[in-house]
Amino acid sequence: MVDTGQREPTVIRVRVKLTFPESLVREPIIARMVRQFEIVPNIRRADVGEDSGWIICELDGEAAVVDDAVHWLEDEGVQVDLLGDVVES
Repeated sequence: MVDTGQREPTVIRVRVKLTFPESLVREPIIARMVRQFEIVPNIRRADVGEDSGWIICELDGEAAVVDDAVHWLEDEGVQVDLLGDVVES
């Protein structure tokens, strides 16, 4: 194998709780995140009602991309709480 001096990007998995205010409950935030960022969400648990909702999910992707996606979610008005450790693979 030839060493090109380039490192493979670090892929991580981050477990988060996403809390949506009433104004975002009906918006396709997760779908928009997937389209905008090369990230794979794995929804583990959720509770969505008429006026609020939350999702616990794992976000898999390159470390920098996951970080950008988390900041984007916060900018969109979603409360993001990190749960547990980041897992690198």
